[in-house]
Amino acid sequence: MSQNPSGSVQPMLDRGDERVRHDDSLAGMAKGFIDRVSAGDLGMLPVAVGLVVISVVFSALNPIFLAPNNLVNLLFDCATVGVISLGIICVLVLGEIDLSVGSMSGLSSAMVGVLWVNMGLPIVGAILAALVAGAGVGLVYATLYNRLGMPSFIATLAGLLALLGLQLYILGPTGSINLPYASPLVRFGQILIMPDWLSYGIAMMPGLIMIGKGVRRMRQRRAANLSAQPLRALILKALMLTVALEVAVFYLNLGRGVPWMFALFVALAVVLNYALTRTKWGRSMFAVGGNKEAARRSGINVRGIYTSAFVLCSTLAALGGVLSASRLASSSQQAGTGDVNLNAIAAAVIGGTSLFGGRGSAYSALLGIIVIQAISNGLTLLNLSSSLRYMITGGVLAIAVIVDSLARRSRVSHGRA
Repeated sequence: MSQNPSGSVQPMLDRGDERVRHDDSLAGMAKGFIDRVSAGDLGMLPVAVGLVVISVVFSALNPIFLAPNNLVNLLFDCATVGVISLGIICVLVLGEIDLSVGSMSGLSSAMVGVLWVNMGLPIVGAILAALVAGAGVGLVYATLYNRLGMPSFIATLAGLLALLGLQLYILGPTGSINLPYASPLVRFGQILIMPDWLSYGIAMMPGLIMIGKGVRRMRQRRAANLSAQPLRALILKALMLTVALEVAVFYLNLGRGVPWMFALFVALAVVLNYALTRTKWGRSMFAVGGNKEAARRSGINVRGIYTSAFVLCSTLAALGGVLSASRLASSSQQAGTGDVNLNAIAAAVIGGTSLFGGRGSAYSALLGIIVIQAISNGLTLLNLSSSLRYMITGGVLAIAVIVDSLARRSRVSHGRA
């Protein structure tokens, strides 16, 4: 230890400090990334590798797969189930599950058609009624869990059947209601595209935000005499991210452009990610998912956290149903059925959210649903049956769970769980 001219005590640079500075270099960052992966902290690496493999395979089998307009249609399709998957992440972080999100989305789709088309309620009122219904269903699940101790698996399985029956009942014998094609809702789900200049501008924002947050963190660490990430590494990462996003936007703009509906999905993912990572509520969510009893003893309102997660999950499922009606221009008995439940849950898990609770990110839904829709879209272009899509999606989900289990075991062995 020695004193600097200002009189404060500051550790001299020894070999250990030099090692820290080396680790903060670009080569050190790469080594740190490898160490984190070997310790089980995979992040979104598996889904990124999966996307590359899927793109290479399907584009080799059918070049149309990577055509700009096909990717635009893929993004349209991602938004409907992706929004539902955002809600699934909230309950998965707590180590719980909601099996009724598909039925909830189908019911909200039916409500929009009945209230708007059949009963003449304004479209905004019909959408709000569907969202309120979703929140009410989530509140029922939370009450059954908090007050009666009913497992979420059983409560939401019962809800799946009840909501499906209610959907069929309100649609009546016709079973389908066509929505006005020229209405703003249907146009939003089928044809509305962002202006080119706006999409390019939004693509620059993540890199600028990364630099702003990185510089602030760097100054804080240096003020505390701690090692900090070098500025050149921060700028390089932000530049790589910006270039990747701008190239993606440029390629999509060669076709129709970036859909407003997908932009809404991304905006919801950003808001949820901020809430999970930067707010007291989000920290409480991860604390309860990691150890419920420890969270209760630390003063966290555990019942309130569960209530917020179930309500948010069902509300987002209802919003996904509204977007599905917008996309299909109809409310029908088929909405919310089939593989909607599977895809919503699989997207969250494939994207990196743990089934064991305590770990997850809103961006898991974003990447996970792109993987699932890419598989579905690619198989459709190859004129293969839906049976293969179910089997392949199930296999990908199984692999994602295996990777999650192995990564969790590795984190435990390294003391990082």
